Amino acid sequence: MNEVVKQDGRRVTRRAEQARATRRRITDEAGKLFAEQGYAATTLDQIAAAADVAVQTIYFHFRNKATVLKEAVDVLAVGDDEPVPMLDRPWVRRAYDEPDPRRALAIWIRAGRTIFERIAPIMKIVRDAAGSDQEMAAQWQINQQQTHLAQREFARQLASRQALRPRLSADRAADILFCTQSIEVYLKATTECGWTPSQWQRWVTETLGTTILR
Repeated sequence: MNEVVKQDGRRVTRRAEQARATRRRITDEAGKLFAEQGYAATTLDQIAAAADVAVQTIYFHFRNKATVLKEAVDVLAVGDDEPVPMLDRPWVRRAYDEPDPRRALAIWIRAGRTIFERIAPIMKIVRDAAGSDQEMAAQWQINQQQTHLAQREFARQLASRQALRPRLSADRAADILFCTQSIEVYLKATTECGWTPSQWQRWVTETLGTTILR
């Protein structure tokens, strides 16, 4: 019987909820495998075995390995598989609604740290493979475009409050946010320099506070 269940105020069928759970299990296990052994070395057979599904089930939900990777990255970035865009997330609203620009910046960077802690292992795989794999290069480019868009929206919020330094445009502030609060800088700090995520967060908060805010 295809029962109807409620979830977060939405009515969904039991079958749809089971399909969503299967899809999430596949992306979770794929993300672990990609981070552990790389994209090229990870096969759909391995993902299927880890997720306890048939390979055909992966093809049904995702079509190919590149799509599995894309969804794994998307889920890690936001922390769940809810159909809510990044810029509509509660923490984004808190940053936008915070009247103190420095506190808003602190909220923004703290959330960025949380995202990077989840996504850094798999994005390192994507970054390292982008030079020789077209699918990885496309995924890296998509991630960079989405990140720049988010930073531009936040910079515009700051500009609307006249919080930016004199003669600093929202577009230039967005570029500074994008370059400083980037996955590449995070990886260098936390892997090559041995910083903790907290040290990275503190440095970025102080640097951006003096660079872009009045």
